[in-house]
Amino acid sequence: MRNFEFVIKVDGDAGFREGAKGTHTSRTIMVAELERVLQSGVAGAELRRAVIDDNLLEKATTSGRELTLQRLGELYALDAAAPIFRTLRSLWAKDAKSLPLLSALAALARDPLMRVTAKPVLGLATGSELMRDSMRNAISAAVGSRLNEATLEKVVRNAASSWAQSGHLTGRTFKRRTKVTASPAAMAFAVWLAQAAGFKGDDILSSGWVAVLDLEPSERRAMLERARAAGLVDVKQHGSRLEIDATRLTGMGAAA
Repeated sequence: MRNFEFVIKVDGDAGFREGAKGTHTSRTIMVAELERVLQSGVAGAELRRAVIDDNLLEKATTSGRELTLQRLGELYALDAAAPIFRTLRSLWAKDAKSLPLLSALAALARDPLMRVTAKPVLGLATGSELMRDSMRNAISAAVGSRLNEATLEKVVRNAASSWAQSGHLTGRTFKRRTKVTASPAAMAFAVWLAQAAGFKGDDILSSGWVAVLDLEPSERRAMLERARAAGLVDVKQHGSRLEIDATRLTGMGAAA
């Protein structure tokens, strides 16, 4: 049985966010907007000027620009001091085509609402239709009565759109499960997140973070080897014990 849980075992400074609130009450993972931010190469006050004054993200109103920038910050930190953003940025620089999966992984770490929608999506067989009630029930079970009906429905719509942007769903009105194409960069980020969340060894490969990549168990080891060969992670086998270390990514991001 696959593990679609995204347990955060440690309370470190990687950039995870927990709690009852989440960005998906008003936005999706906004892959296109994040790509524009990364391509701009600016951050901090300079990024704010680019978004608000120069309309980098092409939003019609100032309030829309403000809210979009705020929500992007919630999802991705957009701060070079945040390890999760540095790591995402460095991996995007190495493999820009992996951004949809990198975005989804970061959003799962940063948005509790996104996390609770993972199992209803990732657990679907390829080609199966997403039943909105399964996602709605998962969200309700997690948040209780904290969201009214209208907001709950908006989270369902936004989350479904986010999973479509990541490549896990396809279709407009009726969404069906599709299998994503993993990459060494996406595997490295999934491993980095799992390790930062407190997983070790083989448990990293069986974690929900790696499950996002839609790889069979044998494929996970092969993709891990590709990430190692690309210099993104360190892997050692000690007898029956597997040692995986992705901490070098944080240093790469700091140097970027």
